[in-house]
Amino acid sequence: MSKLDKLRSAFRYAFHGIGQAFRSELNLKIHAVISVCVIVAGLLLDISMGEWIAIVLCIALVIAAELINTAIEKLADIIDLKPNKDIGLVKDMAAGAVLWCAIGAVCIGLLIFVPKILMLF
Repeated sequence: MSKLDKLRSAFRYAFHGIGQAFRSELNLKIHAVISVCVIVAGLLLDISMGEWIAIVLCIALVIAAELINTAIEKLADIIDLKPNKDIGLVKDMAAGAVLWCAIGAVCIGLLIFVPKILMLF
C-alpha cells in the first residue's frame, strides 16, 4: 500500500468515525444545529475576520471535544459492561471537558454578538 493510499484510508476512517458519531449522538446534532445558527448570525451581523476566527475555533473545539467524549464513552462501555465507579468518573470528566469548552464558546459568542445586537436598537 502506497503512502497516498494509507493517507486516503486514514481520512476515510476519520470521516467514517465523524459520520457515525453524528448519526448516533444527540449532543453532536445539537452542537451542529447551534453551529449553523451561529454561522448564520455571523453572516447577518457581518462579523470581522478576527471574530470569524474565534467562532470557527470555538465550533471546532466543541465538536472535537464531543467526538473525544463519545470515543471515551464507547471505549469505556466496551471495557466494562457493568457499572464501574472509576469508569464512571472518567466518563464524567470527559463530559465535563465538553461542558467547559461549550461554556467558553458561549462566553466568546456573547462577547462577539451581544454588542452587535445591541447596536441594532
